[in-house]
Amino acid sequence: MSKDDLDELQKQMQKMFGKGAMPFPGFHAQQPASEESQVPDEVEEEIDVFEKIRNFELKPKEIRDELDRFVIKQSEAKKVLSVAVCDHYNHVRRCLSEDDTLEDEYAKQNILVLGPTGVGKTYLLKCIAKIIGVPFVKADATKFSETGYVGRDVEDIVRDLVKVADGNVELAEYGIVYIDEVDKLASSGEGSGKDVSGRGVQINLLKLMEDADINLKSQTDMMGQMEFMMDMVNGPGGKKRKQSVSTRHILFIVSGAFGHLAEQIEKRLSGSHIGFVSNVEKEDVGNCLSRVETSDLVKYGFEPEFVGRLPVRVACEPLESADLKEILVSSKGSILKQYREDFAGYNIDFSISDDALSLVAAKASTENTGARGLMTVLEKVFRHFKFELPSMDVKDFFVDAETVEDPLKALGVLLEKNKELHKKAMERDVEAFSLRFEAECAFVLKFEQAALDLLVDLSLGSDRSIRAICEDKFKDYPYGLKLLAEKGGKKEIFITRAVIEDPDKELSRWVVSAFGAGAGLPEPPKA
Repeated sequence: MSKDDLDELQKQMQKMFGKGAMPFPGFHAQQPASEESQVPDEVEEEIDVFEKIRNFELKPKEIRDELDRFVIKQSEAKKVLSVAVCDHYNHVRRCLSEDDTLEDEYAKQNILVLGPTGVGKTYLLKCIAKIIGVPFVKADATKFSETGYVGRDVEDIVRDLVKVADGNVELAEYGIVYIDEVDKLASSGEGSGKDVSGRGVQINLLKLMEDADINLKSQTDMMGQMEFMMDMVNGPGGKKRKQSVSTRHILFIVSGAFGHLAEQIEKRLSGSHIGFVSNVEKEDVGNCLSRVETSDLVKYGFEPEFVGRLPVRVACEPLESADLKEILVSSKGSILKQYREDFAGYNIDFSISDDALSLVAAKASTENTGARGLMTVLEKVFRHFKFELPSMDVKDFFVDAETVEDPLKALGVLLEKNKELHKKAMERDVEAFSLRFEAECAFVLKFEQAALDLLVDLSLGSDRSIRAICEDKFKDYPYGLKLLAEKGGKKEIFITRAVIEDPDKELSRWVVSAFGAGAGLPEPPKA
């Protein structure tokens, strides 16, 4: 069993028997806790979520406006998703407040999102789930198999939704399931190749996306079998737990890049079915995908019944250089914020010019990975700064277009400009080593300036940290100084340049001298 499975099992045991109980034969279950302690914080949070769903009153434009804060472009996708989500949760609200509505037929608006990688598909859906406040779980379609023995069973994703809802089955029944890379399930077609389990997984997903009752205990899951045993121990008089999850009000959203589907659609639109079609230009991909029809998806390799369960379809647009720059500048989830936080961990800040932002966006656009390309470019720009600057006294630096083009050269200029600050920082590293040495060995190491200068030179010349050099040179000193202390040696040890040049030789000389003519330790420098 994995750690997550063990943690989940512990939660279930505590809910059934109370904390500290031993729910197995031969042990008595713990008595119920007091009435006050039976309303934990997580229950109050669940009640708040239910109230939020019962009082759902968001309008599509309000959701769209909130998404605009996080995701750049994709106006059509935001509009379609906002309408579909509002329709779904308005129906859920009516079902919770009007019992008669539960019996009404309702065509669930499951959603298919198409678009190249890195355009914000996953981010859009995570933001929507956060806005509404319902449990959200994401899965990769390539991890599922038809049998569930090689790969995961598709029903596991519904069980995962229950875990995200902290075991609250009723709350999970109003959550959102997002399945990415669904295009890899296509059983045939140009873009997907052959996948012997794809058709079977599609068929298994059909029942989930409509209205199914999924058993909480998987037959292939050891934890599920142990939970069943606990139910048996609890006995007929114990508290009955819900054994299945209804998918009737779970919103399913699937997405994929659908490579080459745009070419297939262009063939249909142009009426040309003979010969080869040149690759669709990047700027035309979004337009072609937005005109997808059921026949295109069936030809691509999907079962008609599977496609029919996804009535809402929307295509995300590819991101251009200007869009990537806008993500850096305006998006609340800009990757620049993460880099600022990384440097802030060392009390370092940076500023970046507009020209540099444009160049980063242009380079990221050539990566053809959407917004993910921004991190690829910025990592190359910042990696050496992250390595060098935490060991220096430089607290801020400036990134211009030249820095983006040649980060190492820009760093070299910065290091040369702040050489004295670097030296002072390394001297403080020596002081920090001395304090650690004193705490561990009860000896105070006092370094004369000549010794400090040599350590700095050694560090710069070998590209090693002061800490590593000092630990290497003084690795035998704790034992040697202990011998000197037994002979009445001093607790303050003055480290000269000679000690740095050959620490073992000097330590040996001190020990021999201490056990011979006298203490032998170096005297403090005269004023």
